[in-house]
Amino acid sequence: MRGDGWRRRLRAAGHSFVASARNPAVRRIQLGFLGACTAEWTFTVVLSVYAFNQGGAEAVGLVSLLRMLPSAALAPFASAVADRWRRDLVLTLVSSIRCLTTVGITLIVANGGSPVAVYALAIFSTASALLYRPVNSALLPLLCRTPAELASANIVRGLLDSVSTLVGPALAAGLLAGGSTSAGFLAVAVISALSALVTLGLTVEEPERRASSGSVASGLLRGLQVMLRTPQLRVMFVLLAAQTLTRGALSVFSVLVAVNLLGMGEPGVGTLTAAVGAGAVIGSLFASMFVGSRRLAAWFGTGVATWGAPLLLLAANPNEPAALLLFALIGVGNALVDVGVFTLIARLAPERVLARVFGLLESVGGLAVGGGSVLAAWLASATSLRESLALIGAIGPALVLICWFPLRRLDDMMRARDEDLGLLQRVAVFDPLPLPALEQLAAGLRPRHVPAGETVYQQGDAADGCFVIENGTADVLGDGQPIARVGPGELVGEIALLRQVPRTATVRAATDMDVRLLDADRFVCVVTGWETSREVSRDHVDQLLDRFSPRDDGSVAG
Repeated sequence: MRGDGWRRRLRAAGHSFVASARNPAVRRIQLGFLGACTAEWTFTVVLSVYAFNQGGAEAVGLVSLLRMLPSAALAPFASAVADRWRRDLVLTLVSSIRCLTTVGITLIVANGGSPVAVYALAIFSTASALLYRPVNSALLPLLCRTPAELASANIVRGLLDSVSTLVGPALAAGLLAGGSTSAGFLAVAVISALSALVTLGLTVEEPERRASSGSVASGLLRGLQVMLRTPQLRVMFVLLAAQTLTRGALSVFSVLVAVNLLGMGEPGVGTLTAAVGAGAVIGSLFASMFVGSRRLAAWFGTGVATWGAPLLLLAANPNEPAALLLFALIGVGNALVDVGVFTLIARLAPERVLARVFGLLESVGGLAVGGGSVLAAWLASATSLRESLALIGAIGPALVLICWFPLRRLDDMMRARDEDLGLLQRVAVFDPLPLPALEQLAAGLRPRHVPAGETVYQQGDAADGCFVIENGTADVLGDGQPIARVGPGELVGEIALLRQVPRTATVRAATDMDVRLLDADRFVCVVTGWETSREVSRDHVDQLLDRFSPRDDGSVAG
């Protein structure tokens, strides 16, 4: 690549990080996420070594499964509640719970208490911690206006996740090298407390949670319904299940490879896991320069395949330098998966159920992680370790090959959606809306061609929608008299919807026009669902009334 190409890439990467740093709310959300993920990785490594010392590889697999099963069952339910509560408060609550439960684990371990009590608190801690990602994932899009902004925020979040994957296991390795699992658990409690403090008092504007959203029980099923009815989401969930199954297997393989296959000892578990984090940091930097917001589905598929392929290579050539390099390659795949999945799901699922869809994602992931850990432990005992590495490693690449063409079609669909979003962002009344609201509007746009001289709608007609002008111009007429001429990027028909009255003017095409129709229910629901946009739309209507010098009965261009 020529020097100017590299400079453009570096500027694009720098823009991602600067955009997150300049927004105080995004900055606090990202820092809280860094703390929560660092605590999770430290906790996973320390608990795995603790379980291994208590009962070997089978104990590691069983404890991982027992941690994930309740979490998988509770995550969608808890996420349904999170779609009704303020999500910023939920983040603080989750980190606080992890802090308190890990303090309890520290006291039990330091005093030689029962492992059963440790595992029980670990299960409760994991059940609460699994809620952090879906709520964070549903909250972050509310602070973004464009797909590029959301992709940039997720790239930064992915980098922070990667840093946590490096720092958490490295911290665990250092504490375990000193022979202290209780110190490792105490570190988790401290980091969780800091994560809770960062998000305490954070306020993010969210849409009204209307009573019509149904009960929590019905909301629990809503996320599943959205996923099953959306083909693109189904494909992503299948591939995520493969990736998280491999991740669960890796929690067992990292112990077996370090201790039994390579003779690296217990600290080697943290070293290998830290290699995953180092690779993830590199992968996040790569994503910031080369991925952006384009072809995210293809990059996502590549990331899933990159989780499995290194295990195949490690099975063929098991040595310590190769293991470190291949575990780092898994980290690169993790970065590509994160930027793709969190950006695309946020764009595909409706905002009102976004936390539930992400909660379902965590549920599926939790089940797959638990299943993968048990499967890896069983395969390692039923076959050789190298054979089990190869079998698990083949799953992701095989499924990506099967799903490759649907992933490419998803990228094509997102490119078309970006064009619709670009049109909506030219409309002044939509300025305050975050990306999820604009996505909801874009999903309902219907194209219409209007020849010159044809009437778009007639004064006195019932208002069934409004129109965004893409190309061409139109005349606005009140009682047959010219009021204004409107053109590309302008909205007509919105006043009748906002005031709930018949059409108060006639709009006729002055030239050939291409317009996009927004149905009334969708427009009113989105625009009036946010306090800021309600105020802007009210001011917008008032300005139009003044501009068009309305008659005594209030007739204007809408």
